[in-house]
Amino acid sequence: MSDSLRYPIGPFSPPDHVSEDDRQQYIEEIAHLPRQITEATDGLSDEQLDTPYRDEGWTVRQVVHHLPDSHMNAYTRFRIALTEDSPTIRPYHEDRWAELSDARTARIQPSLQLLTSLHQRWVMLLQSLIDEDFARVYVHPEQDQPVPLGVALANYAWHGKHHLAHITTLKERKAW
Repeated sequence: MSDSLRYPIGPFSPPDHVSEDDRQQYIEEIAHLPRQITEATDGLSDEQLDTPYRDEGWTVRQVVHHLPDSHMNAYTRFRIALTEDSPTIRPYHEDRWAELSDARTARIQPSLQLLTSLHQRWVMLLQSLIDEDFARVYVHPEQDQPVPLGVALANYAWHGKHHLAHITTLKERKAW
């Protein structure tokens, strides 16, 4: 499998330092993602939505449903880290979630609406935070090390662009 299809914008590389300007850029990227996903999927047929972005990859439909699933978890992780000291977060099996019936067959509009509302709320929270808040951490049990919220913010900004690129590069390859 081609890494360029799996990681069209490259794999996530955690930054050593996240500046205030970086944070503002990441927040802007999170704010714009719902519109970008909506535009990228506008007018796609069911057949197109059910096309995998790569061999053995998720379909466009699964990618769209995955984004609010993932970002709901992210939003919750941020809130937990802001209200508890170095909490260990609960991971989930995103690959299994993507195989559930709703992720494989449901219309995408409810997930686009959910993503839009979720990101509006998440951006409000993110814009209210101060430097010390972004230094707060959670522990992911699979990594067993603290993740500062500034790095988590960078990760989720990347995550949105990563999946947007799955859709847009597929559309380019298929000339849709």
